[in-house]
Amino acid sequence: MSETTTVSVEFNILGEEFPTNIITDTLNLFPTDVYHKGELSRTNKLRKETCWSLATPYEASFDINDQLNSIISKIKPQTDHLLQLKETYSLSFSFMIVINIENNAKPAIYFDVDTIHFASEIKATINFDYYIYS
Repeated sequence: MSETTTVSVEFNILGEEFPTNIITDTLNLFPTDVYHKGELSRTNKLRKETCWSLATPYEASFDINDQLNSIISKIKPQTDHLLQLKETYSLSFSFMIVINIENNAKPAIYFDVDTIHFASEIKATINFDYYIYS
């Protein structure tokens, strides 16, 4: 683990079962991870849903918006497609913000108006995982 606080943001498209290749083709974006309902997870548990995910790598950061805006800039132009896919396949959307805190250096955690508006427009949840190492 590094000595610097790092942040990663994932945008997850979740649902019972849906064709993840259609998501990739429709959004014209390649996911960083995909898994399907019924597959085994890394912890040998059966997946309860299907997921298509687009994530930033872990980056040194003192503002979660750097990574959040990186993801939003890729998916926001696809808003109409996202909403159509959501309706067609009964999908849910989620932003997962993961923060690894080193040396008690906590990043800024806030949302600007544009982020709030976009998350509301696509009805996405926003979740946090944070880990304090030192």
